[in-house]
Amino acid sequence: MKNPSVNNPSVNNPSVNNPPVNTKVIITCAITGGIHTPTLSEALPYKPADIAAQAIEAAEAGAAILHLHARDPETGAPTGNPAIYQQFLPQIHQATDAVINLTTGGSPDMSPEDRLAAALHFSPEMCSLNMGSMNFSFHGMGAKVEAWKFDWEKQYILDSEKFIFRNTFADIARNHALLAEHGTRFEYECYDIGHLYNLAHFARAGIARPPFFIQSVFGILGGIGGDLDNVTFMRRTADRLFGSDYVWSVLGAGKHQMPVVTQAAMLGGNVRVGLEDSLFIGPGKLAVSNAEQVAKIVRILAELGLSPATPDEARRILALKGRDRTRL
Repeated sequence: MKNPSVNNPSVNNPSVNNPPVNTKVIITCAITGGIHTPTLSEALPYKPADIAAQAIEAAEAGAAILHLHARDPETGAPTGNPAIYQQFLPQIHQATDAVINLTTGGSPDMSPEDRLAAALHFSPEMCSLNMGSMNFSFHGMGAKVEAWKFDWEKQYILDSEKFIFRNTFADIARNHALLAEHGTRFEYECYDIGHLYNLAHFARAGIARPPFFIQSVFGILGGIGGDLDNVTFMRRTADRLFGSDYVWSVLGAGKHQMPVVTQAAMLGGNVRVGLEDSLFIGPGKLAVSNAEQVAKIVRILAELGLSPATPDEARRILALKGRDRTRL
């Protein structure tokens, strides 16, 4: 595959009005994340056994990729500690063939070292990589909560109004360099149009290698909005920058989840769901599990004449190293 060239008219540039025929859709499920807190939903897993159980159920429901964070089992607070990951990753790895994708985003208040620790320890097939620094706020999320399960939750949510989610060019280059010897590939999380250009910069420099798995993120306060026009805009921009050298996936935060991922599937893209991205299954109705969200998008895909890719199909599409080359 060639490296992309920004604004190169000779690059293969499929039109979003005529999306490529692709009946297999990679479903990623983001199981717990580092943003929502336990009080906000009884379904949000934070204990290792619950994270493992929900991840396995999500894979059985049709998720080819499991995107995983860890949480302190006593408080539910986000953690980058590999010892906590060790309490659930082997169980997931043994019980399912799904691709395990570890976060390097962690949470906005973690250091870059803490965010990267688990990926370096476990050498997964894939990990996430955020493609730019940004304001990342969810300070209004707990406005209706009257009583909190854990003392840290309320202040964590309120403090997000002051967060700057650090992902500098130096950080991104360092993550590539440290994980290069592991053969780990990235889910490039792009929260705005500029993040696509950041990825194109690293591609031109020969640091990022195709096929690029681009996860376009919509609806985060501080990033691009969840308007459906923005989904088309992101697709067109990625086509122009990367041509045939990328695989596109989309997630929508909160209420944007199902409308945005459905549109992405109609445009020939792949999808991500999960309680990290939204706690809901429909307007005003909390999801009971990650698997419920996966099952819903599987039904929507079926109505569109599409079907979930298997984990091995996802591995081929994304040129992953294989589960036998991890330390899980």
